[in-house]
Amino acid sequence: MTNYSFRYASHPNDANKYNTNELREHFLIEKLFSKGDINLVYSMFDRYIVGGAMPSEQSLKLETIPYLKSENFLDRRELGIVNVGGKGSVSVDGTVYDLDKKESLYVGQGAKEVVFSSNKGEQALFYINSAPAHKSFPTKKVGKKDAEVIELGDEKSANKRILNKLIVNSIVETCQLQMGLTELLPGNVWNTMPAHTHSRRMEAYFYFDLEDGQTISHFMGEPQNTRHIFMQNNQAVLSPEWSIHSGCGTSNYSFIWGMAGENLDYGDMDICAPNELK
Repeated sequence: MTNYSFRYASHPNDANKYNTNELREHFLIEKLFSKGDINLVYSMFDRYIVGGAMPSEQSLKLETIPYLKSENFLDRRELGIVNVGGKGSVSVDGTVYDLDKKESLYVGQGAKEVVFSSNKGEQALFYINSAPAHKSFPTKKVGKKDAEVIELGDEKSANKRILNKLIVNSIVETCQLQMGLTELLPGNVWNTMPAHTHSRRMEAYFYFDLEDGQTISHFMGEPQNTRHIFMQNNQAVLSPEWSIHSGCGTSNYSFIWGMAGENLDYGDMDICAPNELK
């Protein structure tokens, strides 16, 4: 079954007035994975789609949804997939791509059929991001060995982490979609610090590999007027172009960042000094 919902974009002046429940309602995506389902959230922030597919004994086909007004999901879109569970595979127009945990697949505009499967005895969890596309680029698998790996942060600041660029323009040709995976080392809890904004792109964060009983406080909002959302394992959050996106957990974790907008330059960001945040 394919489940879907819709989120409007929010003006920062309006978001400043949201209470806890309203903030969570507009930006937090609490349930991405349910067995035998594909769950999708269509956002008006750059018309970005965030979702999750959890195939069980039966495979799951990515169906179009009414908001797209298209015969196939990818008629006017591109797709990024990262497996965050057990071993599985994705079939794109009959070609099968095996994906281990933390391996990714880019699917270009125009693909007619995308099918998600879990290997026998495994439970794959496919995290999905999709953005509008104006041109078709080839489907391409990007494993961890293919990623651009960057070491960031230090233990003194509790933000030592490994950044894996997966679906980025230096590895895969895309129209606007960019995705990567960051792993915090044990004893480190801060991600994306110093925080930043990038007015030319929106972003979505997906947090996973968080220990049971732990939590992550995701920070968002304008640099001088921040907000926070407490999150659990396997949840995602939408980050508007006017918002910072940073988080701190009660233990280490991993997260996937996905972006869409005008600029494919990863370094296109406006840094906010930690001592200037309010």
